[in-house]
Amino acid sequence: MPKSKKTFLITAGPTVEPIDPVRYISNYSTGEMGYELAKAAKNKGHKVILVSGPTSLEPPKGVKFVPVRTALDMKDAALKYFSRADCVVMTAAVADFRPAAFSAKKLKKTSKKEYLLRLVKNPDILSELGRRKGSKIMVGYSLESDNHIKNAKKKMKSKNLDIVVVNKVSKQTNPFGGGKKDLAIIPKKGPILALKDVSKQKISHILLDKIDIMW
Repeated sequence: MPKSKKTFLITAGPTVEPIDPVRYISNYSTGEMGYELAKAAKNKGHKVILVSGPTSLEPPKGVKFVPVRTALDMKDAALKYFSRADCVVMTAAVADFRPAAFSAKKLKKTSKKEYLLRLVKNPDILSELGRRKGSKIMVGYSLESDNHIKNAKKKMKSKNLDIVVVNKVSKQTNPFGGGKKDLAIIPKKGPILALKDVSKQKISHILLDKIDIMW
């Protein structure tokens, strides 16, 4: 059990950015990391608010579950519950862009060989929460294809994080879904912890132990 009961705000899964009633932009996130963290934090006696994009996972029992779809939905939910949290862990893979306009009717296939879809940037939820951080513990996730440690440290500084968890993606490494993963946990203070061939369930317990010693 933790030294005292804390409240965790955890975001998980992808966001879905609609193009028309049947098409959308998204990513490969399954939400498994966030759900494992939510389960582990609840089992350690913490209160948990889980804000999740669409996944096929069952929400862990005993957590407050807040389903969302788009990045704007996730931003609204994160801001709504932010003040209640002692620790914020942003595992969600929020889409960086969304279609500039939503078509209420299905876009028809035409004889044209190209279709241009205009995109606009989604809000940077992690940066916005980082600016409001105060005494909260902030944990972010970083997915990099090169210079992953260097880029993750930049992210930590720019977004005012206490810990950043960095995954590397390449032809040989896939951080999405189940199975064992390689990653690094980088705290603001202290040594980097490199983990190899570790399940997301175990990663969640290791990360929570790192957080618990920071209270």
